Amino acid sequence: MLFLIDNFETQSSCPLCQADMAIKWQKDTIPYFGDIMYTTATCDQCTFKFADTIILSSKDPVCYSLQIKTGADLDARFIRSTSGTIVIEELGIMVEPGPISESYVTNVEGVLQRIRGVIESTVRWSEMDGDFEKVDIALDLINKIDAVIDNPETAPAALTLQIKDPLGNSAIISANAESRKLNEEELENLKTGMIILDAEKDEIIYDISDEAGPIGKNE
Repeated sequence: MLFLIDNFETQSSCPLCQADMAIKWQKDTIPYFGDIMYTTATCDQCTFKFADTIILSSKDPVCYSLQIKTGADLDARFIRSTSGTIVIEELGIMVEPGPISESYVTNVEGVLQRIRGVIESTVRWSEMDGDFEKVDIALDLINKIDAVIDNPETAPAALTLQIKDPLGNSAIISANAESRKLNEEELENLKTGMIILDAEKDEIIYDISDEAGPIGKNE
């Protein structure tokens, strides 16, 4: 049984060298996310480091969507928890949570810039591999994102930003944003990318380690 006190340590083994390693747990409250638990660990033998954020509550599964039409839409606040999946259907882009997902609060433009940065990395790797067809596809995506960032009203292709969260901890804060409850089919296909704790029962109800893949497979 896991008791959710504010600060405590547990003992574990380093996944790389198997040396004894302490995991530190610290409870906190974050605006828009509610109660969370930080976990950090450092191995003194091989310098392996680990950090994660566990959300201690969940809400109704939700999808927020915002069609980016104006500069005000670019400024809309965007809250992504570690269980949120970002979707831009017009670009065929989906950013799923994984074992090293991060939560953040930014604006819509900030999300587009993050995605643009990932695509730029794809361009560099594809050029090194000689895959110039993939380079052309990636550059086209960058051009479409840049057009919306520069001026959504004159961009040749409109973009709709979605955030789907099975735990309901993500959101787009804007009068122009639409929200709806996720249906069962959507929930079956969404990842949480995290450990979920039931604060009332003091128990783990889902453990990402059961399905965790190689680091870097998911964001």
